[in-house]
Amino acid sequence: MSFLRLLLLAVILAFTGVAAQPQAQMQSERPLPALDDFLKEVRKHLSSDRLLLSQYTYAERVTVRELDGKGKNKSTHESIYEVYPSYESKLTYHRLIAKDGKPTNPKDLEKQDREQDKKLREHANRLEREGTGERERRQAKEAEEKRKEEIVIDEMFRLYQIKMEGRDFLEEHPAVILSFQPRPGYKPQTDEGKILAKVAGRAWFSEQDYELVRIEVKLIDNISLGWGLLARINRGAAGILQRRKINGEIWLPAEVHFTGSARLLLVKGVNVDFSSQYSDFLKFTVETQVKFRKDK
Repeated sequence: MSFLRLLLLAVILAFTGVAAQPQAQMQSERPLPALDDFLKEVRKHLSSDRLLLSQYTYAERVTVRELDGKGKNKSTHESIYEVYPSYESKLTYHRLIAKDGKPTNPKDLEKQDREQDKKLREHANRLEREGTGERERRQAKEAEEKRKEEIVIDEMFRLYQIKMEGRDFLEEHPAVILSFQPRPGYKPQTDEGKILAKVAGRAWFSEQDYELVRIEVKLIDNISLGWGLLARINRGAAGILQRRKINGEIWLPAEVHFTGSARLLLVKGVNVDFSSQYSDFLKFTVETQVKFRKDK
């Protein structure tokens, strides 16, 4: 992870040139903010990207590399999607436009579109037939999901020992670096907390608006899914999330990168290098999708 961070800094310096050095020096000379005050502001802005992403269409390039035991590449598969969002994840449309360098056949694109249109119509019809009781139950479920998310975020601040490590300059923004690791003896109260208790890392937060810019994490213990029957992700797996400010108004994911080994169904061991890159963000409206279909 440190190599990737250094590489990112090198790219930034290459584009900003010598003129960036006085600014970087000024950033480092300024006193760091008080940790408790900074964390309070961070907490106000911390949430999942689910709602934010539902407001934008975007392109997503997914690359999956399977590695051998020595870390050498065995196979690579790449898929490119045009993504049309929905707050309800099951309605989000991942329109596959290319796979392994080959554009999707136009007939297959039409089939994808028809299936998505059918799914949206069925959902709209269900909402029209929805009675008062059903609507209240759906809204209560959505509120409960939001409440659970807030509980998990609150537990993160109790679970981790957080230290302020310094200041950096990422994505053209001054950022404060925080390191975090599980508190010894802390017993997580949520299922998500039990997983987070096996994760340590560093995070960069914009000093201007307290938004997450980058986070680097590493597993410090194995994670078992389905009591280990479905999968086990091994200690040492690492992940990076990079975010970018779009249109000067909203922070959204720019890249996700994961490397690690796992065992599936107690049988197959795999070593994976996975990355997902996001681009071409466009504020989502009904007209956006209509224009897209017409142009195609």
